[in-house]
Amino acid sequence: MPVSRFSVSLEEELLAALDQYVKENQFPNRSQAIRALIERNTVEKKWQCNNLVAGAIVLVHPNSRKEVWNRSFELQTQYSEVVLSSQRFFLENDHTMEVITVKGSAHKLTELSDQLIGIKGIEHGKLIMSKVK
Repeated sequence: MPVSRFSVSLEEELLAALDQYVKENQFPNRSQAIRALIERNTVEKKWQCNNLVAGAIVLVHPNSRKEVWNRSFELQTQYSEVVLSSQRFFLENDHTMEVITVKGSAHKLTELSDQLIGIKGIEHGKLIMSKVK
């Protein structure tokens, strides 16, 4: 595929953030990082429709936060029509990783994911989706 070149003007703070993103994600250069950000944005926009999708919601939180477990269970119960299963893995440093497999409309899964990731005490959360044919 042919490549087009263009220039970008950024404030120093934004440029530093881009360079940090390049370093953290081990991109060979800024162009690759910008490409990945654009592709991710494009994919996320596709999921704003109501396609039937399957995926996983991954959450990481400290074991000591039992209210996180309780609220996660409550939300999964409320969204039982889209939750297929849930597993917890105990990690080092007294942390838990919870993987919730889901299937339903992209809108509904995004709604559930946003609520789960928004639970106070969640340190990291991510929704991964794939279109169901």
